[in-house]
Amino acid sequence: MLEINDVEFSYQNQEVFTGLNFKLLPGEFTFLIGKSGAGKSTFLKLIYMDLLPQKGYVRFEKYDSSVIKNRDIPFLRRKMGVIFQDFKLLRDRTVYDNLAFVLEVTGTPGKEIRKRVFDSLTEVGLLHKQKNYPHELSGGEQQRVAIARAIINHPVLLLADEPTGNLDPETSNEILEILKKINSRGTSVICATHNYDLVRKFNTRIIKLEHNKAVKVVIKPKAVLYT
Repeated sequence: MLEINDVEFSYQNQEVFTGLNFKLLPGEFTFLIGKSGAGKSTFLKLIYMDLLPQKGYVRFEKYDSSVIKNRDIPFLRRKMGVIFQDFKLLRDRTVYDNLAFVLEVTGTPGKEIRKRVFDSLTEVGLLHKQKNYPHELSGGEQQRVAIARAIINHPVLLLADEPTGNLDPETSNEILEILKKINSRGTSVICATHNYDLVRKFNTRIIKLEHNKAVKVVIKPKAVLYT
């Protein structure tokens, strides 16, 4: 469903990736690890085409970075959900309205919006918080809302960029369990993190970014070392 082929990308002559290759199958859960500055966020931005390669291509289903038109990028993103470390919630809107807004901009009927918001909040265990504002929630609860927002369009691929970076260990475990549950229902997940201890607890594929040049498969989670 996703292929990154021989991609090169640089910021103002600062090389980030050279010869980057990666494939993701439908329903896979993959951790993306690496030191700060290794390019984890850039990797994800290339997937949802906020950035485009300078060489090579990123192909997601029928969308190809080498030929995609700007008008088609919003349609690509409707098939993905993105979770950010800093939540990116609208502070002046309730939890319900934060989720409903995602659907309103695509012209979804009101009855369908209500159903999807309720379903998404139920999925993350926060239906009872629908009338609260973000500042009334804990960090873990805000991240759950961000997850609910990311899955409200029923994406086939979920991208999580350091989703536990600002959370305590217990809450981090809860967030990862939610992502695993979503994955178990068929949604592919790529979770970027620098929390190697958390990664070790899950028996899943691990991809490591190193030397700003390549993706390396780490076969055994226990073999992952701090770098």
